[in-house]
Amino acid sequence: MTETQAPQGTGQRRELISFRIGDQEFCVDIMSVREIRGWTPATPLPRTPSFVKGVINLRGAVLPIIDLGARLGLETSAPTARHVIMVVKIGDRTLGLLVDAVSDIINLTEDMVQPTPDVACDQVKTFVKGLFALEGRMVSLIALDRVLPETEAEAA
Repeated sequence: MTETQAPQGTGQRRELISFRIGDQEFCVDIMSVREIRGWTPATPLPRTPSFVKGVINLRGAVLPIIDLGARLGLETSAPTARHVIMVVKIGDRTLGLLVDAVSDIINLTEDMVQPTPDVACDQVKTFVKGLFALEGRMVSLIALDRVLPETEAEAA
């Protein structure tokens, strides 16, 4: 993992952690990430949405695992040893996000993040808070508080 310095802008600086799902790059606020760990097979739970892989034991605590690619409506593949789980804290909930790989730590300012375009469907706008260009690539900023719908959020 490397640290990438975004072009200078004005405004409050933020640190984000970027990750890949398929060919797309996303990021979340680094302060929400508690740890990054290798893929561990999850125990499926009955009657859960398709994006919920199941649960794992994380040092004695039951941790729900969300396939973030499936949650975002992207094409996903079966998890392998190369996949990682980002353990994140969303409000008072802790959950694991299954992603393909973690890439960089990015430093940027708020004014560098552009709003999600109006051409995007409502579902995309629900999950993507904004976009920014970094070294010739587009990175989407994920709204972690929207990863779980309210009913699943209460269950997790």
